[in-house]
Amino acid sequence: MLYGAPVSLEIRAEGGATRLTGRFPYGSETTLGDGRRERFAARAFRSRIETGENVFLLAGHDPEKPLASTEAGSLTLRDGEDALHIEARVAATTTWANDALAALAAGLTKGISPGFRVRSGGDVVTRSADGLLRTVNAADLFEVSLVTLPAYDQAQIAARSWALASAEGDDAGLHRVLNRWRA
Repeated sequence: MLYGAPVSLEIRAEGGATRLTGRFPYGSETTLGDGRRERFAARAFRSRIETGENVFLLAGHDPEKPLASTEAGSLTLRDGEDALHIEARVAATTTWANDALAALAAGLTKGISPGFRVRSGGDVVTRSADGLLRTVNAADLFEVSLVTLPAYDQAQIAARSWALASAEGDDAGLHRVLNRWRA
């Protein structure tokens, strides 16, 4: 599944590597189809970032095509109130890194897409006249990918399986737990 935000990547060459900066915005909604919308709350990815766990920058969600990582010191993530801020240094020392940078330069790569697992109780689904709105409040971030078809802001996405469950005593009345990592 492709999932992301429009590329707001800044690309600069620095000492044999390419520096990428970008952001995955919080609070923005996307339509997933069939009356389903989704948004991420501020600091939804803070858990693994604050604990310093390794997160990768990948080409197209392919774990065999790493471009940078927090453990290697080539990827820096900051989970702010407005967005997940991303900064990476990508060296074109592999064929896939060369290809990913060429796709960016040609304007073919159109988004940033997080690979994550929603924590138990980490999302809420509410019903409105427009359908269902899922708000992700807490998710474990494993990777961020450069993708061609981002989901957020005028992008398409494959439909997910959503089942509603009633929660007694909850003002919203509806919860959804999606406990899997999308990649």
